[in-house]
Amino acid sequence: MTEDLRHRIVELLPRLRRFVRVLTGDVDGGDDLVQETCARALSRLDQWQPGTRLDSWMFRIAQTLWLDRLRAAKIRGETVDIDAMHDLAGEDGRQITETRLTLNRVSEGIAQLPADHQVLIALIIVDGLSYKEAAEILDIPIGTVMSRLARARLSLYEFAEGTASDASMKKGESRRGPSD
Repeated sequence: MTEDLRHRIVELLPRLRRFVRVLTGDVDGGDDLVQETCARALSRLDQWQPGTRLDSWMFRIAQTLWLDRLRAAKIRGETVDIDAMHDLAGEDGRQITETRLTLNRVSEGIAQLPADHQVLIALIIVDGLSYKEAAEILDIPIGTVMSRLARARLSLYEFAEGTASDASMKKGESRRGPSD
């Protein structure tokens, strides 16, 4: 592996970490996924084609590993992290509580979205990529990116307002229509 490629992978780590943090909804799980993604990429570096986007390749590896984890979790069932319960500290406990409840509600809503919508939320809203860049990474038309993201945002809004059903969230539907 060349020194330039090592440098590019290291530069990509903050973006990759943000991306997987949104997918997993968990800092520790996200860090584990970043580590697993890097290990997979390094072990299969011969599969990366020079001249292509390294970030696209690494994001695709992370997405594949995440989807594999989701499938495995369905088989194992739900797990609860006992360390997730912390004491609230601060001057305004009410504001902290409301902020955490809102963040938890949004995280729950993202988790209810179809996987392709979650990936777009991570790439565009969290990582700050343009629609064009996200379309290139996912190898889909830009119009598909725009329509999926619009449906994902509407679904999240309806979920936060309590007007979306779990079934419509999983299908990527809103009251306006089905997903593509």
